[in-house]
Amino acid sequence: MERNKNEENENRKIVVEDHVPPEEEESNLKGDYRNVAILLFLYILQGIPLGISSAVRILLQNRGVSYKEQAIFSLAAYPFTMKVLWCPIVDALYIKRFGRRKSWLVPVQILIGAFMIVLAQNVNEWLGDGEGNKPQIILLTSVFFVLWFLTATQDIVVDGWCLTMLQRRNVGYAATTNSCGQTGGWFIGYVILLVFESTEFCNKYIFSEPRTEGLITLAGFLRFWGVIFLITTVFIAIFKKERSELDYELEEHPDYGVKKAYPILWKIVKLKPVLKLSLVLLTAKAGFAACDVVTSLKLIEYGMPKEKAALLAIPLVPIQLVLPFIISRYTAGPRPMSFYIKAFPYRLLMTVVIGLFVFFTPKMKTDDGFPFYFYLLLVCIYMVYQIPFRSMYICDMSFFAKISDPLIGGTYMTLMNTITNLGGSWVQTFFLWFVDVITWRRCIFDEDLLLSNSTSLPLDNKCSDKIEKEICTKSGGKCHTDIEGYYIEIGINVVYGIVWFCLIKNLILYLQSLPAKEWYVLSRKEEQREMVQVNKKE
Repeated sequence: MERNKNEENENRKIVVEDHVPPEEEESNLKGDYRNVAILLFLYILQGIPLGISSAVRILLQNRGVSYKEQAIFSLAAYPFTMKVLWCPIVDALYIKRFGRRKSWLVPVQILIGAFMIVLAQNVNEWLGDGEGNKPQIILLTSVFFVLWFLTATQDIVVDGWCLTMLQRRNVGYAATTNSCGQTGGWFIGYVILLVFESTEFCNKYIFSEPRTEGLITLAGFLRFWGVIFLITTVFIAIFKKERSELDYELEEHPDYGVKKAYPILWKIVKLKPVLKLSLVLLTAKAGFAACDVVTSLKLIEYGMPKEKAALLAIPLVPIQLVLPFIISRYTAGPRPMSFYIKAFPYRLLMTVVIGLFVFFTPKMKTDDGFPFYFYLLLVCIYMVYQIPFRSMYICDMSFFAKISDPLIGGTYMTLMNTITNLGGSWVQTFFLWFVDVITWRRCIFDEDLLLSNSTSLPLDNKCSDKIEKEICTKSGGKCHTDIEGYYIEIGINVVYGIVWFCLIKNLILYLQSLPAKEWYVLSRKEEQREMVQVNKKE
């Protein structure tokens, strides 16, 4: 018996010497086409609530809310930046007979579907009409916060399921399904909703006779996709089976339990390279914050219809889908952050270009609105901006995959994604709030009106929101902007970006040059890891 065991171990050692790890095998989707389709559809579903949230932000802008109120609503997206707090629980707690991932996916998606159906009943009342009924910002923020929390949990589940649903040689398609699915879902929830919800657009291009509503309504859209969530979940629960996890997998991952997962997560956070990388991720996006989050709102304020703003996203979708394949030769290698450093100055330059375009926007407006060349130029500028924008994102994801400890890759990747998302969220919230602080407006009146009726005029009116603007107009005045905070923010962002780049560039190169063991928490010999792969194959 002992002799047979020794012979078996010797044979395994021989196999290990010539063994090629599964992740280095050529990908072949044979046997995984259906799995890729399922994952793609789950990511599409995930992107729809995120797109709806973006659409609601535009609808709120049309109802005259202030930038401070927009900043409050942006807090609803924070669960996606904080999902690392409950990721270990999702990994560790499950019903074995039902399946590790289905134990969470089924109840979470049922809750999302039910939540969207309930939201459909009240969303019009909570949004208000922009006149007498003001939007209930706090209530909307709270409701969408819960929706984002559920969607973030679904993201944790699907990200984890990718690694076991797909064959080892095809796990690279997990990133493809994620990127394409989320982009497609966001496109449906944002662009399709805003365009076909617009009464003006539908009356001009679709309806033969004018109507009071668009082809779809926000409430109907929410209700429809809520039902789709429920139907999809039922089919997944009944027909999709998970691959059973082998005993050796549980033995090789003893620290994934809830009690030990959080201490390990804390060990990752305390690693010196991780702390330095966190500094980079938390501060990098401040150089583009005003461009990313305020520009579209400023264009709408200058008179661009909200449905046209949504249509701008259409030509950007192909770039988001194709660009990862084009730059993969630079990002899939051992030094993806070198391409990140090359893309950063171009994104900063495009921030200046976009700021200048917004500055000249009022001068391009005619009595009939904006001419065709305005939209053509805007689309071209945004398409060019998307190249460094998406490139930096892809470089981040590639680098995270490179440095993640293979034994706790899910927790590691979630932590890195959380930090980079937080780095985007806090700067967007701050600069949305700050733009109102540094913008100075006032209601001005003609001299004749001031001389004849100065005591009853609202001379202290700051035109800070839609109501004050209406009061100013009805009193015979007009709102005048003395200092436009958006352009000040663009200037602050660009100067900050230049300084940041000069100070942080060498740190990024240093972090990229560190050996993998500097990032690991649970260290293992390479030969032992290959032995695990051999066992897995057998």
